[in-house]
Amino acid sequence: MSEDVPATEQAEPATERAVQHAFVLKEGDTYFVMDAHGDVGGGVDGLFHNDTRMLSTFVLRLNGARPSLLSSGVSQDNVFFTANLTNHPLPVLGSTSMPQGVIHLERKRFLWGARLFERLRLVNYSDQPAEAPLTLQFGADFRDMFEVRGQQRARRGEFDAPEVGVQAVELRYEGLDTVLRRACIGFSQVPRHLDAGTASFSVPLAAHGEWTLHIEVGMEPARPGPERFRDAGVLARWRMRARQRRGSRLESSGRLFQAWLDRSRADLALLTTDLPTGPYPYAGIPWFSTPFGRDAIVTAFQTLWIDPRLAQGVLEFLAARQSRQTSSFRDAEPGKIMHETRKGEMAAVDELPFGQYYGGVDTTPLFVALAGAYAQRTADHATIDRIWPALLAACEWMERNMARHPDGLLAYQRGETSGLVNQGWKDSHDSIFHVDGRTPEGPIALVEVQGYVYAAFLAMASIAEWRVDSGAAHWRQRAAAMRVAVENRFWLDDLQFYALAIDGSNQPCRVRASNAGHLLFTGLPIVERAVAVGRQLLSPAFASGWGIRTLPIEAVRFNPMSYHNGSVWPHDAALCAAGMARYGEREGVVRILDNLFESAAHFGMRLPELFCGFDRQPGQSPIAYPVACLPQAWAAGSAFMLLQACLGLQVDGIRRQVTIVHPRLPADIDHLHVRHLRVGDARVDLHFQRLEDRIVVVAQSSPGGPRVAVNLQL
Repeated sequence: MSEDVPATEQAEPATERAVQHAFVLKEGDTYFVMDAHGDVGGGVDGLFHNDTRMLSTFVLRLNGARPSLLSSGVSQDNVFFTANLTNHPLPVLGSTSMPQGVIHLERKRFLWGARLFERLRLVNYSDQPAEAPLTLQFGADFRDMFEVRGQQRARRGEFDAPEVGVQAVELRYEGLDTVLRRACIGFSQVPRHLDAGTASFSVPLAAHGEWTLHIEVGMEPARPGPERFRDAGVLARWRMRARQRRGSRLESSGRLFQAWLDRSRADLALLTTDLPTGPYPYAGIPWFSTPFGRDAIVTAFQTLWIDPRLAQGVLEFLAARQSRQTSSFRDAEPGKIMHETRKGEMAAVDELPFGQYYGGVDTTPLFVALAGAYAQRTADHATIDRIWPALLAACEWMERNMARHPDGLLAYQRGETSGLVNQGWKDSHDSIFHVDGRTPEGPIALVEVQGYVYAAFLAMASIAEWRVDSGAAHWRQRAAAMRVAVENRFWLDDLQFYALAIDGSNQPCRVRASNAGHLLFTGLPIVERAVAVGRQLLSPAFASGWGIRTLPIEAVRFNPMSYHNGSVWPHDAALCAAGMARYGEREGVVRILDNLFESAAHFGMRLPELFCGFDRQPGQSPIAYPVACLPQAWAAGSAFMLLQACLGLQVDGIRRQVTIVHPRLPADIDHLHVRHLRVGDARVDLHFQRLEDRIVVVAQSSPGGPRVAVNLQL
């Protein structure tokens, strides 16, 4: 995941609370980060739209004090946040005080149509009437997401004078991009006092009485009320559930394991935005709630077997935004696939290059490889025909880049200091290094990227043959040449491992790293070397007991608390596991899945973007990385890639067949059902059952539909 801010200008994100303790909602390009009370009081919290914070303060007080928290949470479908609160002592009408804990305050909110909808409901469970002084403090700093993350700016735009009405306030800011941004806060009842930052209500509560207030916050004014709240809530829930129903259903015998699958599916639905080009998984909240190329492609790979529609949306979106020009500021060249896009003020005025940024060396070959996998999975001629020119342009860019390297490798070097210094998936400034700790000079050729190129060329060959198009032989030759180059230049015979990278002096970075597991995912290594790499990835040097670390403990830059140098990234571990499964490993893959499932159980069944790589200790939990995104798309998608690797399952839509090789089930799971698996124009149900030390598979094609061939190697 991109750190976005150049290494020389990085700052610690402003946060008062670890991100994993936040509650989040998202809908489209709008998301909300809040604490357990539902308050927004600084740090990374707020209501964001198009990379701008539209609410930076949103704090509720009852009789001048923060209410006591009873419980809070987000609904299972990720639509509604609800906080249950109660009072500290309140004054009783005609008396001295009211006991604590007799007024229930429910705070319920959701997002729809780029608006926040909130309902406050107070219920007096006492037999005495009470006056409940209720105050809502609000404010909008209109800060760009990069400012929230710690980026300093020389100057900002101008705040317009707030407009205060009887039941509404409008806060305004005109940025340096000349865009007027507005936060319109409306109330269903007239406050006792209303100004540019505070709304106060004197709530009369009869004995056993109740009182309700509706609030809306958006870019346009509105009249909040129960009907709008109800109607918008129905639409929000319907849209979210429609996303969750896409693709196949997975049902397991393990209650907690099923909860992990369901939470992962719900998080992918939460992060997926329905764009004109189709569904697209935004990377993660709070830092990366925007389209990223690499993250979306990996997420599409992870879920391709159960939901190919996501891959189609990713391919269509990225093809439409393929670079057609050269820009050193944006690290763009014709044919490159986008790394990241942003809609905030700083991107719009080119303070940073991330408005549409192409500084990812791996995104382009991954795009082509995904297209090949999607074609094989779905036999969707129409989509492949539409993006075929983009695939050709992507390969032309790769070939131009490789022609500049003495060994024909794909390498990167940023165009300007405002760009990312490292442009693979480990893109922090210190993630690529020599065995003695030296930082290599560019251009740098990463080992896993060469594997992606190999997979891309094979994908082009397969697609060309399928389309009865010329060029298949050329692409196969290019893939074969890449395989030879990698085996000759990256393999370290004394370490029985692949080098992390080749630097600009054509010297290998003799560092063992999880990147080599991605090479296995592409199928490039010969069997003996793949087995040697897999064995080491499963060893204690890499395997922490909670997952696979990005670096082994002997690496000079190993730090289990770092972003990339010794932490555990679920998507990275899943790609390594899928790579090992490709070469026949099953027991180790089951162990990785079990480790990450147990990790998820400690994180509320939601795997974070990453967590610390400390060794597992009896009785202890995995240690959180405090500013990791949660939820994160490719962390959520890891569950499905790991499960597919355990099952040894591949789907071929062109031949209308499913192949299952040496399937395994996760520990303590006796049976698992894959329902409504689409195979070409047919559907099939697969039932995996544990019988003593064997896994039995039963396949059932949909009645009356085309038959699906199921090839089993048990």
